[in-house]
Amino acid sequence: MAARLPPLALLAASLAVMAAVASADSWLYEKFNTDGTVRADYDASGQQVAMLNLDRSSGAGFNSKEQYLYGEFSIQMKLIPGNSAGTVSCFYLSSGDSDDHDEIDMEFMGNSSGQPVVLNTNVWASGDGKKEHQFDLWFDPAADYHTYTIVWNPTNILFKVDGTVIRCFKRYDDLPYPSSRPMALHATLWDGSYWATEKGKVSIDWAGSNYMRYNYCEDGWRFPQGLPAECSRS
Repeated sequence: MAARLPPLALLAASLAVMAAVASADSWLYEKFNTDGTVRADYDASGQQVAMLNLDRSSGAGFNSKEQYLYGEFSIQMKLIPGNSAGTVSCFYLSSGDSDDHDEIDMEFMGNSSGQPVVLNTNVWASGDGKKEHQFDLWFDPAADYHTYTIVWNPTNILFKVDGTVIRCFKRYDDLPYPSSRPMALHATLWDGSYWATEKGKVSIDWAGSNYMRYNYCEDGWRFPQGLPAECSRS
């Protein structure tokens, strides 16, 4: 079944890393499974958001309950500002975890402060991967939301950023291509310290964040009309 899905909105914030998916709560849990710590709330526009925490013990993410054979899939994402080294924010399609699985990846590899964010694209077909193309984005992906799209059809796979095609992976009759296994849609945040930033030279700076998992005085989504009065006095 081919699909064209409306864009999802994903926000990665400061450590502990958080992602926000703009949606109605029922839409999120009816359409997606979740992993890790998930907390639903509202953003300033009244939409509900699901926030996913990445800490030392676990990553977080969501995946669609339905699987798709071909389609166009988009996500609106705002990455982690400042030092995001070691973190990986992913938007991808996957047929599962078997050795012969298919997968189409857009992975944002965190950076040290001031260094460029790398967008890694990859295609796996029948377990055959290692087809990465990596890109330095021409804007600050932490400054605002941008739309990232995977177009998957029987002849090619397109990777797009804000509507601009940055890569076309073509199908050839004599080479593996993901064409027979339906895939689920995933978005995840995880600790990729061993490889994500400068080939693993820079890990997540856990010491740069404290042990507090949640602070209501920093939750603008929950209080769109303004934070509680005591927050400005502490």
